[in-house]
Amino acid sequence: MDEEPLIRWEWIGNNGPLIRELVVDNVVMALAPVLVGLLVALPLGLAAVRWRWLYQPTAGVVNVVYSLPSLAVFIVLLPITGLATRTTVIVPLAFYAMAVLLPAVVDGLDSVPEHVRQSAVAMGFTPARRLLAVELPIAVPVVIAGLRVATVSSISLVSVGALVGRGGLGHLFTDGWQRQFPTPIIVGIVLIVLLAVLADLLLVLVQRWLTPWSVARTGTRKRALPRSRPAASPEREGVA
Repeated sequence: MDEEPLIRWEWIGNNGPLIRELVVDNVVMALAPVLVGLLVALPLGLAAVRWRWLYQPTAGVVNVVYSLPSLAVFIVLLPITGLATRTTVIVPLAFYAMAVLLPAVVDGLDSVPEHVRQSAVAMGFTPARRLLAVELPIAVPVVIAGLRVATVSSISLVSVGALVGRGGLGHLFTDGWQRQFPTPIIVGIVLIVLLAVLADLLLVLVQRWLTPWSVARTGTRKRALPRSRPAASPEREGVA
């Protein structure tokens, strides 16, 4: 009996529609929790910065949820959200995303220098305008950093949902394992890595678009660096 090759390219060609469907399913179930987590983390983070006593208990709750095994949470949700539904996967991943994004929002807002806030107040900015025009733009790099971690993690964790009937590209893992057929497993791994890299690059571009001044400042700093002068050799300088 011939040994099964690592990749059967004809299988990939014959299952193109299935692979595309799983990619779309994986993207939807990965991005929806991040969006929900961000929509919840933003007001919670703003409230935690405004009322400091709120941050520790809120962060404690989300950290406890984050420490729960994802498969166990999926199983607990089955009687409520049903088997093989997107909701069963999206709900716990939204909590995981929020656990990452809440500290990022708080740290981002804390990174705004106090003299910048005071300058905005002196210029007559209302609290809402100061938040939208001054504080949030300065906090964007830190928030985007947390968003990148949450997005990449979510893209990977979706695959665990295959064990409860809905896992996007994770279906390729279970299918390949059950049939002792490595091709779907390799395809699933490669596609998840590609999705994670692509999502990370897109978020980097979003950060540059939202903070064009940081790119311009980096370019100015590079142009301002003095050119290093080559050391003169003893033969050229000579001896007086």
